[in-house]
Amino acid sequence: MKIKNAVIMAAGRGMRMMPLTDIVPKAMIPYKGSTLIANGIDKIRKHIEHIYITVGYKGALLAQHVIEHNVTGIFNTEGKDNAWWLFNTLLKELDEPVFVLTCDNVIELNFDLLAHEYYELGEPACMVVPVTPVSGLDGDYIFGADNIINKLTRAEKSNIYCSGIQVLNPAKINRLVDRCDNFYKVWQQLITLQELYYSNTYPSEWYAVDTVEQLQRLK
Repeated sequence: MKIKNAVIMAAGRGMRMMPLTDIVPKAMIPYKGSTLIANGIDKIRKHIEHIYITVGYKGALLAQHVIEHNVTGIFNTEGKDNAWWLFNTLLKELDEPVFVLTCDNVIELNFDLLAHEYYELGEPACMVVPVTPVSGLDGDYIFGADNIINKLTRAEKSNIYCSGIQVLNPAKINRLVDRCDNFYKVWQQLITLQELYYSNTYPSEWYAVDTVEQLQRLK
């Protein structure tokens, strides 16, 4: 079965990459003749029918940019943390899986294989997609067994950590956990319920861009 919906999170409390982000939001930083977020939209459009974007810093500018790329909807999450949209927009009623990505992840991903794995695992409330740790990039290290996560931490290291990519069911999460505005808090509640899983499928390419230096390395 295919997954029809995706959310690209272009708003949050991430680092601003001075001086570039004095002019445009990080999502609109130039990349491969386009922008970080437009590159992501173009990659997933072949696989996903509906694409939603969260906007915050310089939201009007970013909203205009993604409208030109024919996204399905835009949510203004300025001043909110990264999971706010999950509990406070119409998507909270969606009782089916949604891909969640961030605008600063540059990826190559087999969406069909991930969807298949999500259904094979019994459609958990949330399945995070891990990557092998990359030197210089921070992440929440994953500990667990049989695809069920029992701990996420930055204090200890394992051979995989969170990539920022997830498959989740918004309505199921709203039924299971208390409202909060941060995904780490969501994940901690789901760990207690044994509803936070990790996939065996990794991106074939993955890089996160938080600083100008990382952008230069990517290019």
